[in-house]
Amino acid sequence: MKIDGNSIRIGNVLEHNGGLWRVTKTQHTMPGKGGAFMQVEMKNLRDGTKLNERFRSADKVERVTLEQRDYQFLYAEGEKFIFMNQETYDQIELTAEDIGEASVFLQDNMIAVIEFFEETPLGVSLPEKVVLEVTETEPVVKGQTAASSYKPAIMDNGIRVMVPPFINIGDRIVVLTETHEYSTRAE
Repeated sequence: MKIDGNSIRIGNVLEHNGGLWRVTKTQHTMPGKGGAFMQVEMKNLRDGTKLNERFRSADKVERVTLEQRDYQFLYAEGEKFIFMNQETYDQIELTAEDIGEASVFLQDNMIAVIEFFEETPLGVSLPEKVVLEVTETEPVVKGQTAASSYKPAIMDNGIRVMVPPFINIGDRIVVLTETHEYSTRAE
């Protein structure tokens, strides 16, 4: 579907210069001289390279719609991750490069959304929050104020998260997958 240059939004996937690009930032600029344009930062979905491009409102760009399907994470085998389609039971294999840094949050039987373009998987979206267990952290220091005094903790998947001082080893917490930040204590 062709769209005008000034209609580009964050999250759009564009076909540009022979590749597929996800828009990560946009800025509408109206210079004192000349016509307005949209400054767009994009990331290549295949190799991860970034590109800054200017599009005038008269420019037409091809917006691509990716098909999203729910897949269940089954297991990891070295650098490969096996997912199963919930409806057809077909299995696909993705690499750590395909998934990116989100791979540390994969848990058995987790449902992930995999984006496809012409049957080629391009990206994986995990749930917004996951529950992890604290395996290592410093003990509470008596007299330390709770306000803005976070301490480092190592989770059961190996990542490091800054947590409030009342969190102890063995506690289960909710972590935001996008920012790797502590959200709340798990129930």
